[in-house]
Amino acid sequence: MTRTISILGATGSVGSSTLDLLRRNRDDWEVVALTANSSVAELAALAREFNAQIAVVADESLLGDLTEALSGSGIEVAAGKRALCEAASHPTNVVVAAIVGCAGLAPTMAAIEQGCIVALANKEALVSAGEVMTAAVAKHGATLLPVDSEHNAIFQCLQGNDITDVSTITLTASGGPLRLWTPGQLAAATPAEAIAHPNWDMGDKISVDSATMFNKGLELIEAHHLFPVGLDRIRIVVHPQSVIHSMVEYRDGSTLAQLGPSDMRVPIASCLAWPQRMDTPCERLDLAAIGELSFFPPDEDRFPATRLAREAAQAGGGVPAVLNAANEIAVAAFLDGKIAFTKIAVTVEDMLTRGNPPAAPGCLDDVINLDAETRSHAAEILELA
Repeated sequence: MTRTISILGATGSVGSSTLDLLRRNRDDWEVVALTANSSVAELAALAREFNAQIAVVADESLLGDLTEALSGSGIEVAAGKRALCEAASHPTNVVVAAIVGCAGLAPTMAAIEQGCIVALANKEALVSAGEVMTAAVAKHGATLLPVDSEHNAIFQCLQGNDITDVSTITLTASGGPLRLWTPGQLAAATPAEAIAHPNWDMGDKISVDSATMFNKGLELIEAHHLFPVGLDRIRIVVHPQSVIHSMVEYRDGSTLAQLGPSDMRVPIASCLAWPQRMDTPCERLDLAAIGELSFFPPDEDRFPATRLAREAAQAGGGVPAVLNAANEIAVAAFLDGKIAFTKIAVTVEDMLTRGNPPAAPGCLDDVINLDAETRSHAAEILELA
């Protein structure tokens, strides 16, 4: 049976991987909406290829370009923040929420409010707005499926089991390209070195987050909302090979692990086909060729991000939103060559310890306002540094 799908962030890495899977299973899917931030030519080409009903560009100044690119196609064209939310709320079976950053919060909420399956790849939805988003999922009867490889692995390991039987959840981390560097080397790390991930092909921001371990810290906060077993039962282990994507230990001593190649099409396919499976072109694991799997505890002296994230999750309220926003500003400054690699964590910790902890957001607007306020303050700190 043909299913309908909308992809928010169609030209990004998750969107491109999703469309690759749809391209290989064209008879199974009807594309409702595709969105992009500013890549008009690519968005128009994809909309034509998949015969999308709607194409939306976030940058309102590009509406004319998109309209011209799709002239004569019969595809509905729109632009701007409101148009993104309208596209997300258009009735469909599945919405892939892959818009990066806080720009994706409102569209993700719009998808949740239509009560469909939401394949979630936007970290901010649960890191910055966890309580708000999970309450909306419960209210509107939506189904939230995690796209992140680690959370998707946990989701798969939990299938057919009762979460009350879980003893611990273990998130695995590659450790990134700077895992073995000394503190002195880390202080001198360049953006090119920080984004050179050994296993995954990701965008610059996520690659830097992997190098600092903030990516794993943010994933810990996400896991706390997705799998409510208690923060004390969620652990992190460094696993350089990135073969085991996460593990779940049960109270009887059994541990289930999900293994797979470092290819985002695997967790995306898990979400698209759920509760069944689908074929993918991904390379199969050859464990004999891999030879060995190794594991190490995180070093929170050199990489304090996981400690900061756990403390933020324990504090709750608006603190995780502050952590996320401060990290984004600091990473952008590092990528622009304005601060040292090690200054990223210092900036985040500085923001977390300034003043009284922010109140718990009561709605999405509260989250967005707190995010904007934190970004402004973090930018001020960095300008004074």
